[in-house]
Amino acid sequence: MHYPRELDIAGLLKHRSIFLLGPRQTGKTTYLHERFPDARYFDLLEADTFRELSARPELLRTTLKKDDRIVVIDEIQKLPALLDEVHLLIERDKQRRFILTGSSARKLRRGPANLLAGRALVARMHPLTSAELGFARLDDRLLRGSLPPVIDSAIPLEDLRAYVGHYLREEIQAEALTRSIEGFSRFLEVAASANGELVNFTSIGNDAAVPPRTVQNYFQVLEDTLTGYLLPPYRKSVKRKAVATAKFYFFDIGVVNALLDRRHISSRTDAYGRLLEHQVFLELRAYLDYTRKTERLSFWRSQSKMEVDFIVGDSLAVEVKARERLPESELRGLRALAEEFPRMRKIVAGGEKWRRKTADGIEVVPIKEFLEELWRGSIL
Repeated sequence: MHYPRELDIAGLLKHRSIFLLGPRQTGKTTYLHERFPDARYFDLLEADTFRELSARPELLRTTLKKDDRIVVIDEIQKLPALLDEVHLLIERDKQRRFILTGSSARKLRRGPANLLAGRALVARMHPLTSAELGFARLDDRLLRGSLPPVIDSAIPLEDLRAYVGHYLREEIQAEALTRSIEGFSRFLEVAASANGELVNFTSIGNDAAVPPRTVQNYFQVLEDTLTGYLLPPYRKSVKRKAVATAKFYFFDIGVVNALLDRRHISSRTDAYGRLLEHQVFLELRAYLDYTRKTERLSFWRSQSKMEVDFIVGDSLAVEVKARERLPESELRGLRALAEEFPRMRKIVAGGEKWRRKTADGIEVVPIKEFLEELWRGSIL
C-alpha cells in the first residue's frame, strides 16, 4: 500500500549527499524507489552484492557511469569500508549525490564514516505519522503501531512478533552487539514494561537478571540501532530542582505491545494513557526531524515529582492526558513550570472533546486537533 511521506530529501540533495537512517521496515527503500526511480542502486542485503563489494570495494567506483547522478547504497552499516570509496567519489565529482541508508548508526560512528563529516547530511525515517496515515486512525495505531508493513496487515500481531524475534534479537546478535542473547531478550521485555518511565539501570538489571552496567550498554545498543530514544530532562528550572535522569521510549508502539504480549487496549485504562503519551512523543520527534527544526525535545520533572511530559526548546510545554474530563490536579506540573517560564506556551493534549483555555492560559486541545495543528505547523 502506498503512503505519502512527510520526509522530503530532494531539497537536501541539492546541497550534499545524505545518510538516510531509520529502523528496518520504516519504508526507506520504498520511499527512495518512488522518489528516485532512475537512481543507481546497490543493496547490501543482497548476498551477491555484499560479497562482491566487500571483496573489491573499488567495484563501486569502476562500475558507476558518468550519468549515474544519484547513487543509493542500502544498509551501508553492513560494509563501512565502502565509505572510503564514497568519500573518494564525492571529492572527484561534486555534482554526484549519494544516498546511504542505514538501520544502525553504531558502525557509522567510527572508522571510515568520520571521513564523510561535513560531506553528507543526516536525515531520519520514522514509522508512519498521523499526517501520513490520517488522523482518524489513532486508536488503531496504539495497538498495532505504525510500521508500514504492519499497520494494514491482516495479521499485525504475528508480523510484530516476527519483527521482534528476527530483528530485535537475531540481527542484533548477528552483529555481535551483545554477548548474551538470552540476557538481552529478558532486558527487552523489562525495558518494554518501563517504556516512557525514568531509566533506572539497577532496577531494570534486577528484573532482567543482568548487571546494571550491562543494562546501560543494552540501552546504548537500542539507541545505536535506532530502535529507541533516551529523552533527556529539562534542567533550566531553578526554583524547583529537576531530576537528572532520562526517560526511554521505543521507536514504535506496536513493538512495545509485542514485547509485552499486549493484544487489547481499553481507553479507560492507565496503559491507554501511557500509550497515548508515547504516540505524542513519536509524533513530536518525527515532526522535528522531518522539518529539520533544531529545538531540543525533553521532559521536566521536579524532585518533588511535579512533571510535564514534553518540552520543545524553551517555548512549548505539552502534557498528555487521556481523560475525557480533566481534573484541575492534572495541571499542577504545567502551572509549576509556568511560575519560572511564564512565556512558554502550555498545552494539554488528550481526551477532552472541546478545545478550551484555562484562566491562566493553559490550552486544552483534543488529541486529534493537536496532531493536525502540529503537522500544519501551527504548534511549532
